[in-house]
Amino acid sequence: MAALQLLGLGPTRRSNYVAGMSELRVASPPGKPLLIWDGDCHFCHHWIERWKVETAGCVEYEKSQDVAVRFPEIPREQFQKSVVLIEPDGRVYTGAEAVCRSLECRSRWLQKAYENVPGFAAVSEFAYAFIARRRALASFFTRVLWGNDVRPPTYFWARRWFLRLLGLVFLIAFVSLWTQVDGLIGENGILPAGQFLHAAHDQLGDRVYTVLPTLCWFGASNACLHWMCAVGSVLSILLIAGVAPAITLLALVALYVSLAAVGQTFLSFQWDILLIETGFLAIFIAPWRWLAIKGPGPPVSSVGLFLLKFLLFKLMVMSGVVKLTSHDDCWWNLTALDFHYWSQPLPTVFAWWTDQGPEWFKKFSVGFCLFVEIIVPLFLWAPRRLRLIAAGLLIFLQIAIAVTGNYCFFNLLTIALCLLLIDDQSIGRAPGGLAGAQPSIFRDRSGSSLIRRSLSVVTIVATVPVDVWLIYGAFKPVAEPPRPIVVLEEYLEPFRIVSGYGLFRQMTKDRLEIEVEGSADGIDWKPYVFKWKPDDVKRAPAWCAPHQPRLDWQMWFAALGTVRENGWFVNLAASLLENKTDVISLFASNPFPSQPPKLIRARLYRYRFTTGPERAATGAWWKREKLGEYLPEISLRGSAREP
Repeated sequence: MAALQLLGLGPTRRSNYVAGMSELRVASPPGKPLLIWDGDCHFCHHWIERWKVETAGCVEYEKSQDVAVRFPEIPREQFQKSVVLIEPDGRVYTGAEAVCRSLECRSRWLQKAYENVPGFAAVSEFAYAFIARRRALASFFTRVLWGNDVRPPTYFWARRWFLRLLGLVFLIAFVSLWTQVDGLIGENGILPAGQFLHAAHDQLGDRVYTVLPTLCWFGASNACLHWMCAVGSVLSILLIAGVAPAITLLALVALYVSLAAVGQTFLSFQWDILLIETGFLAIFIAPWRWLAIKGPGPPVSSVGLFLLKFLLFKLMVMSGVVKLTSHDDCWWNLTALDFHYWSQPLPTVFAWWTDQGPEWFKKFSVGFCLFVEIIVPLFLWAPRRLRLIAAGLLIFLQIAIAVTGNYCFFNLLTIALCLLLIDDQSIGRAPGGLAGAQPSIFRDRSGSSLIRRSLSVVTIVATVPVDVWLIYGAFKPVAEPPRPIVVLEEYLEPFRIVSGYGLFRQMTKDRLEIEVEGSADGIDWKPYVFKWKPDDVKRAPAWCAPHQPRLDWQMWFAALGTVRENGWFVNLAASLLENKTDVISLFASNPFPSQPPKLIRARLYRYRFTTGPERAATGAWWKREKLGEYLPEISLRGSAREP
């Protein structure tokens, strides 16, 4: 009974007015606890079906119309007022106390609270009586919030497709990185992984192995990096196919952590960390079997499901709250989208069109975004229909973001997490009809399950306090974390399995772009054209997601600071002066195919979307103005002139 369950949740020492019935005994008690309910009550019918599942055979259930005659000691009118529980010793309990005792095998603390917590019994009985007098209304709200099936939800379908989609995201991440890894962190890349590890070891000594946990300690050559990307791609396909998902996930996380540890600035994006954290937590709900494509498989771990839902909650709430606590007025006055469409790192062509939209729609969109990010996550653990509405809104927001901006695999990964809000019953895929005689659908008492449950509890103890503090920190940015939280973070940070999130805390209200140029004589300069970021004002914004062109992304961040704050940019310029093939491959073309340039420089421009009339007149998607120098002319012999 929707409320019946809630009724028993309110805590108190048993009052005298409920003690009378508990002193009544029947002459012919049942062999196991028997809960008798009014068979004409639709509200009771729904919740009795749930209790049958939750008590899993510990309690028998009968309609009063069928068995009341067996117990003449109990007044007939009592069956109309409340449920009646008869224990094997013959004692009789009614109302909220009967509810608490019948659920004792599932929630022992409920009965303990009823008997020992002051006020619990009185509040429970009052609430029970209040609902019992309004069963029609309670039945209405039950149908509105839960639908026609209030039995405990199962997530076999959600788990299967979540793991498949997660495997697809891993595949995208590994293949995308594979195509760029030589130029980014290869032996002749911008930030060679081998040199980075060597420098880190010189600075930290043997402590470096715990600070930088990576398989690259066994080798960081191009061949090793390719091997890791290749193995990650194969494992991703195995995960999609449902082959040994738990073991496959463990290996995938180890590989991606290894690459992120040596990827430096090129693998420090929030979605890289989110992928690692999601992959790690997914281990706790993945079936421990060699092939997970047939049948529902073992029950979905409730602890693992909680951890992943909590990750989604953290991701969304922090992303919304940091916008409001950043003191950026454009979030409070709902004008953020006046800037976002054209100032984001890699907009799509649809961003240009939406930027032309009316002001009221942009303000509405900002308000909708904040509502979905801050309010909607509160319903991740709500009754089915509210939870499904939350899932729909979250998925819609991710699709809307993906249409107007290239955010790599971030949106797809977030949608994968949202699938865990969709239970089997809501899509008509309840395994085995969810019969109460099939408790194995809900509980797994195998040895592997107990081990996984123990490990997941350890994970909760280790990560949830940090997560809670991170969420609190989003509300109170200047708060100092307690020492225990700092210590936990220090241990967990190298593995990237717990992190804070918050995209666009401060809205970028200007768009600066760096144009890199080379020259053979210091007179004629030729630009290096990037594959995806804006340069030619007449080139339409391209769509590259879910692939992430990591150099193009870093160029956007580099433009927000100075060349002194982005040491990697000098490495990029030096690589161009040497015409390093691996680095040149990151660009759309090489303006110096025969011999390298003698000089490299970088100029800074301000970009902005054109308006509709401007585009009609010029054919340009962008307009730009030159601001000045970003990197002075340099050569391999040193600076051609002082910065």
